[in-house]
Amino acid sequence: MKPAGCKIFFHSPELDRYRYPPECPFDTSRAGQTWKLLRSMGLLSGQDRKVLSPRPLRRLEIEQFHTAAYLDVLQKADRGSLDLRGLRMGLGTADCPIFEGMYEYAALAAGATFAGATALLSGEASVAFNPSGGYHHAQPDRAAGFCYINDVVLGCMALAKQDMKVLFVDVDCHHADGVQNAFYRRRDVMTISLHESGRTLFPGTGFEDETGEGEGTGFNVNVPLPMGTHDEAYLMAFKQVVFPLAQAYDPDFLVLELGADALAGDPLTHLNLTNNAYADVISMLLRFERPILVTGGGGYHVQNTVRAWALAWTVLCG
Repeated sequence: MKPAGCKIFFHSPELDRYRYPPECPFDTSRAGQTWKLLRSMGLLSGQDRKVLSPRPLRRLEIEQFHTAAYLDVLQKADRGSLDLRGLRMGLGTADCPIFEGMYEYAALAAGATFAGATALLSGEASVAFNPSGGYHHAQPDRAAGFCYINDVVLGCMALAKQDMKVLFVDVDCHHADGVQNAFYRRRDVMTISLHESGRTLFPGTGFEDETGEGEGTGFNVNVPLPMGTHDEAYLMAFKQVVFPLAQAYDPDFLVLELGADALAGDPLTHLNLTNNAYADVISMLLRFERPILVTGGGGYHVQNTVRAWALAWTVLCG
């Protein structure tokens, strides 16, 4: 049965206020540029479409996944205080630099993903897109890979709490290690990650034999890909692995991390996709006619990322 509800795009001027340091390749302006591009083309208006401003997640909400000790250190670092404990938690590195507003930004970006999950649960929306989300490397007690608060895990947890089955698909070029670890012993959230092999790219995980443990055995799937993988090979892998697994699992909700760093020309990665691959992946997932929560993620060629996410929104809207 086709899900009812509108399509919600989450963004606000507040999200545009925050910036990683200029030497960091992670550019938070991508979401705002996507919003501007879509607005200029009239693609955010219509009876079945909304643009909503998120609220930041409260500390207790974030503690559903992250430890209180880590959040204490993260908030202190935001105020300019970083000690050895913070360094051991991954803060103050080139990947996870300290900058003013880092905690507020991470909580607000996570709030948009959480609000998207809530809108799907209530039936308000059939599609929720948060281009400011997708921080899939953050661990309960550690920052990693530009990620401080794991909004994707929090969103999946919110959906699974209602005794629903959640299928999480990650097409970011980097392995979704934080999400994998969160659900590695669970079967109510199946995680499937297609990514450049950990032999050639951070975080060095996500191999075929990482399939879950205990109750979660068989519910964690990795498709590590060689450098130079192009559309035809990528879509073949998707059709032969993801599609049949999704059919067999029969989820209540879909969650898609749409990192755009698998596109050809990304300065940090080595896959060779075009926007056509992303459009085809979304179209295949929409065939399941399930409510879908979509986040951003990587994408370090800014204009390519903006175009990819704008195209993704048009496909999500039919």
